[in-house]
Amino acid sequence: MKVAIGYKLQQGPWGGGNRFVNSLINALTARGDQVVHNLDDDDIDIILMIDPRSRLDLFTFAGGEILRYLTFKNPNAIAIHRINECDQRKKTKTMNFRLRTANYAADHTVFVGSWLKDLSVWTADDHRDNSVILNGADETIFNDQGYQAWDGDSPLKLVTHHWGGNWMKGFDVYQQIDEMLGTEQWKDRIQFDYIGNVPKGFTFRNARLLEPQDAQHLNNTLSSYHVYVTASMNEPGGNHQNEGALCGLPLIYRGSGCMDEYCKGFGEVFNGPDDFAGALEKMMSNYPVHQANIKFYPHTASTMVQRYLQLFDELSEMRSAIVKHRQLWRNPLTYALNQILR
Repeated sequence: MKVAIGYKLQQGPWGGGNRFVNSLINALTARGDQVVHNLDDDDIDIILMIDPRSRLDLFTFAGGEILRYLTFKNPNAIAIHRINECDQRKKTKTMNFRLRTANYAADHTVFVGSWLKDLSVWTADDHRDNSVILNGADETIFNDQGYQAWDGDSPLKLVTHHWGGNWMKGFDVYQQIDEMLGTEQWKDRIQFDYIGNVPKGFTFRNARLLEPQDAQHLNNTLSSYHVYVTASMNEPGGNHQNEGALCGLPLIYRGSGCMDEYCKGFGEVFNGPDDFAGALEKMMSNYPVHQANIKFYPHTASTMVQRYLQLFDELSEMRSAIVKHRQLWRNPLTYALNQILR
């Protein structure tokens, strides 16, 4: 099988999307499949669209390129659109429209969280197939071998990490934790480090800010903490919480976006700055239970990629029926719009 993945792998510290593509490539090549990153060949079996913004250097093709490929070069390829983004995530204005327009080219849509399916990010009106495949972190890299459990007396060490420095990543709560560290109530009870990028002009007064780290280094760093915090708002399907959990850290998570689907049962939930301290107190009280449960955290890269491989195989078996019922020109205006948007 030849699979085209519309993404260029990046070297060094990068976000969860890069690690997703790397895990999928490794799984495909391990079973003898061929992976390409463009639509130059005329014998591609599966096309996986990662993002509709092909004008960005990271992404090698989007809806327009896929439609031209299926129309003029190889109508037998199967097109899959993985949706991992939305306007709600960063308070943007056009992302949902871009996703919905590009989704016109897809035979099958994969969502990285069920929460996304209820948003206007895809063309559900024509009843094409879809599925939910949750993200997973590479358990060969992120593991709890170096994790040291909290003793209940020393300060509880909290950590989070984000590649993107958008305020919606949860900086209202991270700022509050920073302020808590300066109070008599909390300064000797907790520590908090932030790994990654922050919004322009944002500074911590009491917490420690660390530079982004590559995966192997990040595993060693995360394992030195006790609890992982994610305050991300409207998260479509993050991978940061997976990496923290697989390193052995119970989760304190914001019940926003997909987070309940990923984190429920593996820590304490909060809604925002007003009830974060309460969730933290619950974590400190229930830590032994959460620390025991986190060993069973299920969201690994091997589980994730196995579901993608299964999907690829299932769609390949249905190729004749998919191609027969596909209507690339069902909406000429959307077809043409895909040739303009990049």
